[in-house]
Amino acid sequence: MRLYKVIHRAPWRVVKISKKRQQLRFRRAMVALKIALAQEKQETKEMLAIYKRYTQGQTNSAELKRANEQFVDILKGLGLGVFAVLPFSPVTIPLVVKLGRLVGVDVLPSSFSINKSIKELDNEIEQSHQESVKKNIHNK
Repeated sequence: MRLYKVIHRAPWRVVKISKKRQQLRFRRAMVALKIALAQEKQETKEMLAIYKRYTQGQTNSAELKRANEQFVDILKGLGLGVFAVLPFSPVTIPLVVKLGRLVGVDVLPSSFSINKSIKELDNEIEQSHQESVKKNIHNK
């Protein structure tokens, strides 16, 4: 009877559930990354447009301040890119981010600091899945 208590009653079910949980967690992380990169891309395009207007003398100080903040975000991303090239980057990047938080320095760009709720990420996963199904239907 003790052996029965030690061995789990439904090990395959537990494995399946944990696998699904890991897949869902990975999808959420990838969707959050996709959203952050899309936001960063949009902000960078806006920054370049503002700098272009600045060279022509058509901007105000608020727009220029927003463009400079985005430029700082780009530099933050480049700084993390240096750690991505180094060995053990899956360890060093979270360590640098955590140390930055402890010291009070924001190491991540602003678009990566926004945390969406799990429901919002799940909705976006479902929408992207539906869009890919529609594209596959139209391609056939």
